[in-house]
Amino acid sequence: MNPISRTVAAIVLIAPIAGAASMLPLNRWLTDALGIVDQAEARDSLYERLGGYDTIADVSDDFLDRLLIDPTFERFFDGSSGDSRKRIRQHLVDFLCQSTGGPCFYTGRDMKTAHAGMHVTKEEWDKAVALIGEALREIEVPAEESQELASMLVPLEKDIVEAQ
Repeated sequence: MNPISRTVAAIVLIAPIAGAASMLPLNRWLTDALGIVDQAEARDSLYERLGGYDTIADVSDDFLDRLLIDPTFERFFDGSSGDSRKRIRQHLVDFLCQSTGGPCFYTGRDMKTAHAGMHVTKEEWDKAVALIGEALREIEVPAEESQELASMLVPLEKDIVEAQ
């Protein structure tokens, strides 16, 4: 029996006893040794392709700056303190980071609850999506990653838009 066959046999015999989690380093070594490519790992996460935390933070900052100066969104930020805006910013960064496969943990409410009672219109949603696009272009995020991020955000419309 060759060394790889012995290793495979050992994994098959030991994994149920040792527990799969304890076998992860050995499994990784084995898949590397055999040249097996895990499809989930074959492509970097969107988080990594975007440029990681710094790029997500830059896009979030640019997007929020655009929202704050656009009269369309004035009603959402009137009377909000600097601390409230910082909290909104961090929720946005964490949400995008987690949603794109990054290491962040979003602690905010779900989108439906977070936007309940705000009466966000379809026109406001469309304008916000356009502003995200402008922010992505300003930060020079490649088109493919921008499209992928947009496709992740589009389904949120049903939870955010209340008013027609």
